[in-house]
Amino acid sequence: MTTVKTKYLGELRTENIHVQSGAKIITDAPCDNRGKGQSFSPTDMLATALGNCILTIMGIKAMDNHIDIEGTQLDITKVMAENPRRVDEVIMVFTFPNKGYSDEQKKIIESVAGTSPVPLSVHPDLKQNIKFIW
Repeated sequence: MTTVKTKYLGELRTENIHVQSGAKIITDAPCDNRGKGQSFSPTDMLATALGNCILTIMGIKAMDNHIDIEGTQLDITKVMAENPRRVDEVIMVFTFPNKGYSDEQKKIIESVAGTSPVPLSVHPDLKQNIKFIW
């Protein structure tokens, strides 16, 4: 079954519909690649998927271990390379709420950071720089 239906809208913009939910995402080419930069670029989506997948797996691990990470924030920085133009590095800074986590709880959450599907699916040359702020 199809997961996403995509339509090219012209002017380097796409509309993506998640079939199961009907949720919509628009992408635009970035300004530095002849686009308008009015929405996420496809490479922004890659970086976003990487960080969100890690956070989701941390959420599952937290749930399984009765650790409350609700309110955790994530800052994602995408670093591009040239020749070929590609995402070279994704810097992810996870900032956890002040909930008095024990060293053991921190270790449990941090242990799953690189084990989720997106980090394991991208090319090994993509640098995944992960930082935790407790």
